[in-house]
Amino acid sequence: MLAAQDAHGKADAALMKALQGVKVSLVDGLTASEQEGTPISGKFELEEGEIQLSVYTMKGDTFSEVIVDHTTGKETKVEPITSGKDLTDATAQRAAMAKATKTLRAVVTAALTAHPGAQAVSVTPKLQGDKAVAEITLLEKGAMTTVSEPLG
Repeated sequence: MLAAQDAHGKADAALMKALQGVKVSLVDGLTASEQEGTPISGKFELEEGEIQLSVYTMKGDTFSEVIVDHTTGKETKVEPITSGKDLTDATAQRAAMAKATKTLRAVVTAALTAHPGAQAVSVTPKLQGDKAVAEITLLEKGAMTTVSEPLG
């Protein structure tokens, strides 16, 4: 158990350091990805040691991963999601968003309003019973915290 926490802590530390150079927000990334469909999740992540802003979108029955340049806020790559864990995750996120009356952009903005000075790192919709909620990871005062906002 301890080893997993150490590894997670190191990953968070590396991500927190990388986020210092980011010029766009998670909300900017969600907005930029909207031309590819409805955003169903978004996150800053380290991909091969480089910071990346990834947004999953849905359009009809198809899913895409949209990579947004973290310095310009422009879409740089769109990849279809057709298999594996990404497809499983996207399908679950679509189910949660089907019950949502608020956009991910709106709930991230609400979380940031409630936590002045925080930076949004990720947003993932989930079903809790029959209600949709968004779990939003924030970087606040040098630590990662997760808050929930109702989507409906």
